[in-house]
Amino acid sequence: MINYQRFVLENGLEVLVHEDHSTKMAVLNILYKVGSRNEIPGKTGLAHYFEHLMFGSSKNVPVFDTALERVGGSCNAFTNTDITNYYITLPAVNIETAFWLESDRMLQLNLSEKTIETQRKVVIEEFKQRYLNQPYGDVFHHIRKLAFDTHPYQWPTIGRDIEDIVNYSREDVEEFYLTHYRPDNAIMVVAGDVSLDQVRFMADKWFGEIPSGKIPKRSIPVELPQTGKKTLVVDAEVPTDALYKVYHMPGKLQEGYLQADLITDILGFGRSSTLEQKLVKNGHIFASVSAYIFGTVDPGLMVFSGKMEKGQSAELAEKALDLVVQEFLESSIPEDTLTKVKNQAEAMKTYESVQLLNRAMSLAYYAHLGSPDLYQTEYEKKTQIPAESILDWGKEILKEENASTVYYKAVAK
Repeated sequence: MINYQRFVLENGLEVLVHEDHSTKMAVLNILYKVGSRNEIPGKTGLAHYFEHLMFGSSKNVPVFDTALERVGGSCNAFTNTDITNYYITLPAVNIETAFWLESDRMLQLNLSEKTIETQRKVVIEEFKQRYLNQPYGDVFHHIRKLAFDTHPYQWPTIGRDIEDIVNYSREDVEEFYLTHYRPDNAIMVVAGDVSLDQVRFMADKWFGEIPSGKIPKRSIPVELPQTGKKTLVVDAEVPTDALYKVYHMPGKLQEGYLQADLITDILGFGRSSTLEQKLVKNGHIFASVSAYIFGTVDPGLMVFSGKMEKGQSAELAEKALDLVVQEFLESSIPEDTLTKVKNQAEAMKTYESVQLLNRAMSLAYYAHLGSPDLYQTEYEKKTQIPAESILDWGKEILKEENASTVYYKAVAK
């Protein structure tokens, strides 16, 4: 359990304080409850685009990084389907600088035409470099579009098309900011060599006057259950064929989510995993293989992916994968295998808790799910799941009518 104290400002900003006086450092982490799931078709990629805008300038901060570096701090951020998370690490004696910087860009971010256009060019270039000009780079554009019919998970956080980014209007940008970058849509965690009274004073001083959001958020479409297998063939100039097979699965807080997580741990985690041993080490079709879950708040995807050996087809690879998955579903899970993956979960949790920043981010993430205490209760629940429950959920999820498969085919140049 990570110790914390909590209070909420009148404008709705939720604040968590994690005191750790064994360090002289501090972390200020702000999670905004906005990701690509909060976008609409035609205006995709805005959440990620805003991550870039937020490191530009605000009314009283000409250059964000420069102001922070002066006090020995560093910062970064990430955007995913569900959240956007900003974090600052700095000496605890300088923590007020972090309050100043974050409050200024929450209240009065620079959204001048020049800033909007500069960051637009940066994001478009990132789209080209990472997704269009890399081998297999666009695969999750294909997978998401194939698997989801209505939910915004049908596009990656970078956006569905470059044209969406090109066509953002200034009004689109301002509306997104005023809708989502508000104190009542944020969770702030302050961790390290700080005190509750100190944080309460600074939070009220720097954030207390920022108005809460006035623009109602759009409702998010619900994805209906899939009733038939979907397939897509993608021809591209890549070294070898690749296979991507995904299955719909429960969302983060739903029953079955943890069982799905354990399924991919058993089948695909590490060199000793079932898929690695049967399909790579003792097979001739797969050069590499993996299994994992997206880990999304709303119902998401369980993913099986792999690259083929030269000359082997993605279709043949799918048959080999299906045989291993079916064998798993029809067998019992050895006790030592289940113990191993649960021990791995414990080791990962222990490793994550060592770093102050990881503790701060975990508190913010689980607070956005409903309570920071879910961090501990989720772990405890996961370690108590019996093998029978894992297999029952495996049979529920790993059905062919619930699958979407992309055959990424290598074509001659």
